[in-house]
Amino acid sequence: MAKALTIADLRDMHRRRAPRMFYDYADSGSYTEGTYRDNEAAFERIKLRQRVARNIDNRSLKAPILGQEATMPVYLAPVGMTGMQYADGEIKAARAAEAFGVPFTLSTMSVCSIEDVAAHTTKPFWFQLYVMRDRDFVVSLLERAKAAGCSALVLTLDLQILGQRHKDLRNGLSAPPKMTPKVIADLARRPAWCLGMLGTKRRSFGNIVGHAKGVDDLSSLMSWTSEQFDLGLDWSSVEWIKKHWDGKLILKGIGDVDDARIAVEAGCDAITVSNHGGRQLDGAPASVDMLPMVVDAVGGKVEIHMDGGIRSGQDVLKAMALGADATSIGRAFVYGLGAMGEAGVTRALEIIAKEMDITMALCGETRITEVGHHTLLNPPMAEPAEVRGAEAPPLAAE
Repeated sequence: MAKALTIADLRDMHRRRAPRMFYDYADSGSYTEGTYRDNEAAFERIKLRQRVARNIDNRSLKAPILGQEATMPVYLAPVGMTGMQYADGEIKAARAAEAFGVPFTLSTMSVCSIEDVAAHTTKPFWFQLYVMRDRDFVVSLLERAKAAGCSALVLTLDLQILGQRHKDLRNGLSAPPKMTPKVIADLARRPAWCLGMLGTKRRSFGNIVGHAKGVDDLSSLMSWTSEQFDLGLDWSSVEWIKKHWDGKLILKGIGDVDDARIAVEAGCDAITVSNHGGRQLDGAPASVDMLPMVVDAVGGKVEIHMDGGIRSGQDVLKAMALGADATSIGRAFVYGLGAMGEAGVTRALEIIAKEMDITMALCGETRITEVGHHTLLNPPMAEPAEVRGAEAPPLAAE
């Protein structure tokens, strides 16, 4: 573990340990993967100001996220099938996040169930929701999240239909994996992963199998999921969700200024500027490129979170300097999990925290909450209002 100095180091370790289909699931985008790559490249285009002869003693990375103080302005994003990267992966990631002092978000499409994670943690975690056609099942998910003590709901808005991810299709992605000759040959080269999976009973979608109507095995699960993502999801659906959830609400997948305004009107507590890690609309702008425009349009009305392309503490600092209130990491923690389980997630958080602290010091800052445009060299600015687009459409479809 001491050899892992960067998130890229953890990525290499993850690639060697995890089966090909699950590593590719974490490390890929849709179609040409242009947006996936640009999410990272966009951070490299943002330059920092190095300041000298400034008192940089007593630095702090602490920041509030939805009213709760976190060790740093970072939380673990919802990632599907995390339990296929490492046995009991969601439990291990949640425990690492809790010990480190940052929030963890459990995906609807997790391997470990809501109840599994609650049984192995002591503090509230967040739950991410995909809206399904079966609204009774959606309500049951929300009730289970409440019973587990989840303190916030992350409602994903940018996955009504699945962006085509060529690697997943070529690999025949499934959880658990189908035992084809190609998969068996791949697993034979990953004995540690296989031993871990043999030691757990959690090998499928724990929030769905045994809970959704008619889903009790792999074949019924696959047909159910292919039919259930709700193409009719609109802003009236968000209002419906709010009626069944009385806690904090984060709307994730905002990549347009007009949608950001509508999200605020819908009454959320935070929005996440995100393009789903480049896994949905290929050709969409990088998340951090959209961040200044969203901040300019709705900053101060709700918390603004950002994800996509964060691979270092420097990236977190740059996002904060552009106006984000918090950031979330998906691939960065999954690389650590796939490499070393719970210890790997902890290592990923340590790497990001150390990089952020040192970078902040070299920029002459002592509080991560006080970085701003002054921390950046020629910071990207929001576009003038007249070129940002038309007026926002009504909240609900007429």
